[in-house]
Amino acid sequence: MLPLNLHLSRSALLVAVALLACSGPLVCSQAPELGPPAASTSISDPTRPEIQPPLDVDRDPIPSPDVSPAPTVPGTQSSAKVSGSSSGSANSSGIQKQQNGMYILHTNVDEVLLNCAVIDAKGQPVMDLDKSDFRVWENGVPQTINSVQHMDLPVSMGILIDDSGSMRDKRAAVNAAAIHLLNASNPQDEAFVVNFSDRAYLDQRFTTDRVALDRGMERYDAAGTTALYDAVAASADELSKYGKDRREVLLIITDGADNASRLTLQEAIRRVQNLGGPVVYTIGLLFDAEKDEAEKAKYALATLSEETGGVAYFPTSLQDVYGIASQVATDIREQYVVDYHSSTPFSLGGYRSIRVEVTAPHRGQLFVRTKRGYYATREQQAKPAQQAEQQ
Repeated sequence: MLPLNLHLSRSALLVAVALLACSGPLVCSQAPELGPPAASTSISDPTRPEIQPPLDVDRDPIPSPDVSPAPTVPGTQSSAKVSGSSSGSANSSGIQKQQNGMYILHTNVDEVLLNCAVIDAKGQPVMDLDKSDFRVWENGVPQTINSVQHMDLPVSMGILIDDSGSMRDKRAAVNAAAIHLLNASNPQDEAFVVNFSDRAYLDQRFTTDRVALDRGMERYDAAGTTALYDAVAASADELSKYGKDRREVLLIITDGADNASRLTLQEAIRRVQNLGGPVVYTIGLLFDAEKDEAEKAKYALATLSEETGGVAYFPTSLQDVYGIASQVATDIREQYVVDYHSSTPFSLGGYRSIRVEVTAPHRGQLFVRTKRGYYATREQQAKPAQQAEQQ
């Protein structure tokens, strides 16, 4: 019998010979790689410095969406996110809290969900209302309310900050106020950052990381003109495609009127409404703007907010922005979700005006702020919860 070590050596030799004999056919049988061939190959030289990419390679402009909604194909059936709602097939409606602390939203086809802020005559939020206190009209027709709930649910938020030349000396204070707003918001809120001048740049994609969002705001280069309406439309599109939360918000901070957009104000509003879109909060730093420009900007910002159920703020100094940020964070968290089934099928399309009233015993006059209406379209397919979690 051969010794164990000699036996192993001979076996290894036989395996090596077999591999050498087969190496040629195996290499030749490999399929060529797909795609264009490499320009050249070389051995890396550790003595040469690395070639670093430019720091601005990821500052991709947000693609501007089309103004017109996608056409509906006759005979097709789909569900849509309408007026800030995720519509789909379900046996029940409303927001339910599970044992693991997660919230699940059940909606039916032709169902509309409204974010409503209610304040009293002193401007204070009213937090103890129930379903019986609310009334909803759509196109003047009373609607049947399914549920009214008050929950501090997380939101998907886009923060749009003017990056034009006139903002250069204001950005430090504005960025600090925006971070303060995020810190005062629900910790689960996700946000993205857009710096815009003549183009809108997505400097931080959706994240809950406050440090990353702060870095995104710091990536500004104040110069150029102001294409506000294009930035709003593109950001609403970003929210619709990638936002995980049903509640959506846009915060816009600017110091002047739009002077560079391809879209008009009404086209931008229509785009937001077509997407079942976000509540828009605006902060206009118009205290040092010329009178004509200030009036134009104030009208545009107020219209954007009023049409979507948000609030427009016009501070008298830069020092006021920090406090306004706190107000916006509070307003976002102290809202009701009103759920009703539209008496007019979404398949008929068209614009639907909305009116909401609240009356409660011994509470005096109450005021409701919500969006003024929505376009019933099937443009936006509701995302399954599992798919949204993967993004």
